[in-house]
Amino acid sequence: MASTTPFSVQHPTWTTSKTLKFHEPYKNLHFLSNPSSHSLSNPSLSSSSFPLNPKLSILNPPLLFHPLHDSSHDRLLEDFEIPTINNHQKLETLIKFDQIVHGESSKRVFIRDSPWISALYWKGTRKIANKKVKLELKDIEKRKYNLLRRRQIREETEAWERMAEEYTGYPAKSISNIKLDNSIFELPVLCLYQVRIHNFLEKTKNHQRKKTMHDVQESMDKEKEMLRKRVNSLIRRKRLMEVQNLVIQDETKPWSRDKQAKLGSRLIELLTETAYVQPPVDQSEGIPPDVRPAFRHIFKSLTKNPGQKTVKKYGVIECDPLILTGLDGTAKHMLIPYFPMLVPPKKWRGYDKGGHLFLPSYIMRTHGSRQQQDAVRSVPGKQMQKVFEALDTLGNTKWRVNGKVLDVVERIWASGGNNAGLVNRGDIPIPEKPFSDDLTEIQRWKWSVRKAKKINQERHSQRCDTELKLSVARKLKDEEGFYYPHNLDFRGRAYPMHPHLTHLSSDLCRGVLEFAEGRPLGKSGLCWLKIHLANLYSGGVEKLSHDGRLAFVENHLSEIFDSAENPVNGKRWWLTAEDPFQCLAACINLSEALKSASPHTVISHLPIHQDGSCNGLQHYAALGRHSKEAAAVNLVGAEKPSDVYSEIAARVHEIIRRDSNKDPATNPHALLAKALIDEVDRKLVKQTVMTSVYGVTYVGAREQIKRRLEEKGHITDDRLLFSAACYAAKVTLTALGELFQAARDIMGWLGDCAKVIASEDQPVRWTTPLGLPVVQPYYKTQRHLIRTSLQVLALQREGSSVQVRKQRTAFPPNFVHSLDGSHMMMTAVACRDADLRFAGLSCSL
Repeated sequence: MASTTPFSVQHPTWTTSKTLKFHEPYKNLHFLSNPSSHSLSNPSLSSSSFPLNPKLSILNPPLLFHPLHDSSHDRLLEDFEIPTINNHQKLETLIKFDQIVHGESSKRVFIRDSPWISALYWKGTRKIANKKVKLELKDIEKRKYNLLRRRQIREETEAWERMAEEYTGYPAKSISNIKLDNSIFELPVLCLYQVRIHNFLEKTKNHQRKKTMHDVQESMDKEKEMLRKRVNSLIRRKRLMEVQNLVIQDETKPWSRDKQAKLGSRLIELLTETAYVQPPVDQSEGIPPDVRPAFRHIFKSLTKNPGQKTVKKYGVIECDPLILTGLDGTAKHMLIPYFPMLVPPKKWRGYDKGGHLFLPSYIMRTHGSRQQQDAVRSVPGKQMQKVFEALDTLGNTKWRVNGKVLDVVERIWASGGNNAGLVNRGDIPIPEKPFSDDLTEIQRWKWSVRKAKKINQERHSQRCDTELKLSVARKLKDEEGFYYPHNLDFRGRAYPMHPHLTHLSSDLCRGVLEFAEGRPLGKSGLCWLKIHLANLYSGGVEKLSHDGRLAFVENHLSEIFDSAENPVNGKRWWLTAEDPFQCLAACINLSEALKSASPHTVISHLPIHQDGSCNGLQHYAALGRHSKEAAAVNLVGAEKPSDVYSEIAARVHEIIRRDSNKDPATNPHALLAKALIDEVDRKLVKQTVMTSVYGVTYVGAREQIKRRLEEKGHITDDRLLFSAACYAAKVTLTALGELFQAARDIMGWLGDCAKVIASEDQPVRWTTPLGLPVVQPYYKTQRHLIRTSLQVLALQREGSSVQVRKQRTAFPPNFVHSLDGSHMMMTAVACRDADLRFAGLSCSL
């Protein structure tokens, strides 16, 4: 959090006081003179107080101190550390510097001018001074940017080499050092790089032998020879990514999927033949060490139901149990090449022109769809200008790590997690087999074992995910700021290219991230900060009127202050919030503001959320001009916000209440309704309502509701849990259809249009309001067999015929997604024009 501090040697910051005064840390301001030749009228500012350091100087005419007669040098300002400032602050900075120069500080030292010095002279002096400061500021910012850019280039070009060096030389005996990651499957690509490098060296060698005497040819020979020496030098230093960038124009064509599959399979086979593990050596004498293969290739059978005949076999690479144990702590060491950038991303200019400096960057994630790639590549650049502009705007938002929140996260994680939404770092025990022959008891034990293993697998996955997020935060916590290059999915929704620690991710990520550029809160900002805190606390508070939410915060100020001052060992009120880490960040910011002598001037870096009320339903209500549905999703003004999730939950509860009063003998849902009568709330139906307009199926709704019921923990019998989720899903979808019938009608009409198009064996296409072409990538797949040294592989390839059913069912949600993405990007550009920082759906007020 930025604060209104005076100058400091390490991190100088402009003071915000109206009249600038020199504080004790301001001793690094000095002027050149001979300290033995004169003295100053103010002994506290004698020249001996100012150590000489020629970092920065402002040349004649002298600005702050006029030269004394016995001085042999002009007095210069040196070592004046200019803080990093943004465009919003530059004018204020120059004004304050002008105040220093021209006497608005009562404690400055000056010598009265001679009467013959004219006002015209000082006017010219001021212009020269201001121009000089501007040039110096620009030069400092340029040097700083170049330094960060060099670091960014190293990050992008040397990541793979650093990882290779990290793992080089690890002893095979130590199981904690044996690691397996996805790079094993990228070895064919790396082999292709090596082939290209080899071909390049051979061609340049042959070219050197055949060079002629023509001047132009001789010049080309010299360039190729210099490039060849450069490549050899980089190879000796193991900087292979830079080598690849130099020989990128090699004419070697990319290998086909068949060749990659054959080579990759052979490399995996070599791994199984050469990789071994050894458990800790047994201390008993005479017992040979247990050395066994680390991996083995086996075939497993796939059956639909127990007791049925085998449907098909599939090959797997199975790890030794010691490998799995060692993998648990390796997530923090995984390679993340698409890291947040230290400098703003390259501006987008085309399909593969923009984003990262050297890493391959594409404006759209097409997942191999040829039709979508061709559509984006062939569209005129002028048509895509608004898309480019929006992605550049999102990518230029500067972020930093909230160190105070990260410290709290680290403390909770180190103590075992299982708090504030963090996963438990321990596994649950696997139930032991009962000493009984009772088939029912054995079956119950098998179910409990299966459930325990599933929970442990999920915890392992969540632990790895948390470690990845924290590893990125740890690496970036000392950076002044960083940026997220953005690109699109095929529907036109923008996402950061970095996948882990982003503002679109979990509460943990959002709590740890904040805007690098702070702004004074102001009166309205302080008000919005309180509303933001109430929204994050949730639990129904976010549905109160603005005055109601402000009153909630005022009534909990003691808990908010305690959360900020002692988050781990205090009352920990912030842990009761629905978004605890974001709530903690807001508590810290609000506490700093309210305890300040001037709360409105406190600098805030906190993103303030402005959420839509079920965006998909909002778009359908707008498309249909349906006033009732628009009111339900807050497209119509009201005294307090409507809550569509609570309204659906109330309808679901009423249907279940009626069913629970029926006779179980004649109504099969009566018993399920009785079990669910106290389980229905807003949270139970929220995800299903939210995804209903994006094509959620009955099966999807059932799984969503089942997870919510599992979280509640009141229904413990697995069979009853499944049946209750089936029933609740049907009731929820029924209630949705009743309330949003107009939206359902529009969805049906869009689906009918897609069916007509797909029946002509054509994919559904459209262009978004920002000019982005969209092609639905749903084609029938073709099975392709490849015989390798390991096994016969069956690969799926995109065919030429469309999937009619998928084209029809996917069009309504995809179309709404494209509208939502366009709306968000238009908002980003509008916020930029209003001098607001915008990211995803969070905006700095």
